[in-house]
Amino acid sequence: MKKLSLLKVAVLAMPLIFAACGSKKKVVTDDKPVVVQAGQAQFLQKVKDNAQTTKFITSKVKFSVEVGAQNIALTGNLKMKRDDVIRLQLMAFGFVEAARLEFTKDYVLIMDRINKQYLKAPYMSIDFLRNSGLNFHSLQALFWNELFQPNRTALTQEDLQKYKTTEAGDDVVISLEDSKIDYSWLVNENTGFIKMANILYKDRLNGNSQLNWDYVNFATLESNNTKFPDDMNVTLTTQKKEVKLRIKLNYIKHETDWETRTEVSNKYREVSIDDILQRFMAL
Repeated sequence: MKKLSLLKVAVLAMPLIFAACGSKKKVVTDDKPVVVQAGQAQFLQKVKDNAQTTKFITSKVKFSVEVGAQNIALTGNLKMKRDDVIRLQLMAFGFVEAARLEFTKDYVLIMDRINKQYLKAPYMSIDFLRNSGLNFHSLQALFWNELFQPNRTALTQEDLQKYKTTEAGDDVVISLEDSKIDYSWLVNENTGFIKMANILYKDRLNGNSQLNWDYVNFATLESNNTKFPDDMNVTLTTQKKEVKLRIKLNYIKHETDWETRTEVSNKYREVSIDDILQRFMAL
């Protein structure tokens, strides 16, 4: 596969990773889990209290995308404003923007710069987002190393009571079960930082699929001396394909002087999510 073709695969795969489900891994323990009764509420509160207070996160990003036996390295930019927007810009050859993914509270924007195409749609109109109960705040929680619950914008004390905690050696597994979706987080017992998040989507007709989000390393933010994930592995496995993505943040800053919404030029052709999915599955 030529580099440009693989770049197109990466452009198509990125939005699917960030919005859908998928991996072969799942948070499990070797022994029968023991429910953590004493201190469960305190531990959940400890994890919740690790949430960042900074409003802006901006960073240069290195991406490594693996699709089957092929892989490609990309650079880009990540810009996030808490509770407002997440923007990822993928660069080709180091200086040409190949794709832009923008997630706001109200819609998802996917821009394919190579083919001059875009998709802009509310979360509820995209089947795999609606079915998985994922929204902007869920995606934000994955980037910011936080707990979340489907269709919730923030966690209340009542929400915390819905989680289960089980011992897993030196770690704790936090889980939340639904009729079609299992959510689980592997958390360091001492620090309360999440080491891995997993979403298992159960589909009897088409087969199960999962999203696995591993936190490899944390950087210390100079602004408030707190920890923020700067190295993450994301794996998407469907019944037909597996896509692996590594996200490495470099030079984390807190820039505020940037437009938080992208205006789409009339030179771009609007396409549907089905068009993007069909192109991706045909590659």
